[in-house]
This record gives sequence, C-alpha cells and structure tokens, in this order.
Amino acid sequence: MKIIIAGIGTDTGKTVASAILCKALKADYWKPVQAGDLENTDSHKVKKWSPETIIHPEAYRLTQPMSPHAAATIDDVTIEESRLQIPTTDNNLIIELAGGLMVPIREDYLNIDWVASTGLPVILVSNYYLGSINHTLLSLYALKSRNIPLLGLIFNGEKNPSTFDVIMQRSEVKCLLEIEKEEEITSKMIEKNAAKLTFV
Repeated sequence: MKIIIAGIGTDTGKTVASAILCKALKADYWKPVQAGDLENTDSHKVKKWSPETIIHPEAYRLTQPMSPHAAATIDDVTIEESRLQIPTTDNNLIIELAGGLMVPIREDYLNIDWVASTGLPVILVSNYYLGSINHTLLSLYALKSRNIPLLGLIFNGEKNPSTFDVIMQRSEVKCLLEIEKEEEITSKMIEKNAAKLTFV
C-alpha cells in the first residue's frame, strides 16, 4: 500500500503523522521535495522517531524554506514530473507532500496535480488553530473535486472539540487518529500513537 500524506497547510504535523503511519504499517518513507532545513530534514526526523523505517532519498533538496516553486527558482532548479517517480519497494510506502495541496511545485504545477497523477489515496492532516475549519473543509473539497481517494483525517495538536465536531459533521470523513499535544516528540510517543491508529 502506498499513501500520500497531505496537510491543510504548513506545520500541521504531517511529518509526525507520517512517522506514526510508518511505524504502524511498517512502511518506508519518501518526501519528494524537501525545501529548506537540509541539516534536519523531515526524512531525518522520521528516521529519528522511527529508526527501523527505510528512508528513500528526496527527488529534490532545495536550500530555502519556501514553496517548492519559489525555492527552486532561487536554486536555479526546474522541478520535472519525470523525477518525481515513486520509489520501488516491496514494503508499504508513506509519501509526505511539501506544504498543502494547492502549493505550487512549479509555477504551472500544483501538489494536487501531482497527487492526482499518481492515483494514490490520501490521508489529510489537520491541526487545531483559528481558521483550521475553513482550511480543512477546503482541502477536502479540493480532493473531492479531483476525484482523489481519501482514507481519512488525522488531527494534531491540543484538542478542540467544537472544531473537531464541525469538521466531522460537515465532511463525513473518518477520523483515523487524534495526536495529542506533547512537550516532546519521541520514538515512544510515535509508538504510542501508532498503537491507537484506526486504519482499514
């Protein structure tokens, strides 16, 4: 099984969710585009939190923490679909997007365009903040409008029952996991959440 992890925005907890899924499904991990923080990439974090996970190298490593299209321009790089080929593996594979669904990989090519081209299902990661209801429902609408299969939602952060209830009622999507806020992300925390994951 191959699954794409998308977020409703930046810093929603996609990498933590990816590590949890890697642990639960004994899956490999791949982030097609890493933009910025090259000394402590999301691949590094997943390996730290889930040491047994096989990490596939990024197709692009861009120096600036920006939208991929902008970071690529600064680095004088053109991102080509032909290099965004999904790694071959006999294991399950978790694929983490860079940013939200509508983020440009290139000026004429969005994350959601690439997701649609793969035919793979998505898990959407939401976070509790002012505006997250709108961002979550819009992301779900975008996926539905492109006929992209959705496996469910993962919520991250300090719980907000009102926000959770509205999103679940409006979306009628399955909640796979609520990741509770903790002081530090550790391999033990990842393992604990992997055991709670509701996954079909």
